[in-house]
Amino acid sequence: MKKRLVVLTGAGISAESGVATFRDSDGLWENYSIEDVATPQGWAKNPALVQRFYNARRQQLPTVVPNAGHKILAKLEEHFYVRIITQNVDDLHERGGSTNVLHLHGQLTQAKGSKDKVKIYDIGYNSIEMGDLAEDGTQMRPHIVWFGEDVPEIINAVELAAEAEIFVVVGTSMQVYPAASLVNYVGKNVPIYIIDPKKPDIEITDNMTYVQAGGGEGLQQLFEILTENLKF
Repeated sequence: MKKRLVVLTGAGISAESGVATFRDSDGLWENYSIEDVATPQGWAKNPALVQRFYNARRQQLPTVVPNAGHKILAKLEEHFYVRIITQNVDDLHERGGSTNVLHLHGQLTQAKGSKDKVKIYDIGYNSIEMGDLAEDGTQMRPHIVWFGEDVPEIINAVELAAEAEIFVVVGTSMQVYPAASLVNYVGKNVPIYIIDPKKPDIEITDNMTYVQAGGGEGLQQLFEILTENLKF
């Protein structure tokens, strides 16, 4: 029986495909302040600006492609029961071949009404314009979990972490909560692999292995470690 491999991914893995991140640039995302484009307050203040920002991010998606890291995660499905928990809002995991992806912070290719938190609309790479209304009559907005909003999928993510037989963290600083707390739900003796060029500011316990590398390189090392262990 295949082991349950759960992978938590962050912006670092998408950065290798050319998707912009903000944590390495003084809180700016594509030259916009996070407060202006990634908070409920920013939406209330200037929804047209927020729409333009995410429309541009959405239009960028078809121009970037999954990298080696995404493809290795998909390849691991041949050997493990893989579940990916991602903080990323792009679709690179799916396009890279992964079949079980939980998006903690929403998806750029989806939209929802300004009030209804349940009804989600698939919009692909199309823009959302001011005046586009949801079924409840409210302005459509990106299906993105902004800073200060609840993270509904965290409940499902916690369940996945608790069921993991191997847990992997790749491309995240482990500073964004509640995602950063997921390692606390992993079983005491479950092996945890942390892949990042910069060692995260957390306590490395006996069951943790730190791999100092970028997503693609580190996941290749991990693939070799995990598949080698299958031979015994």
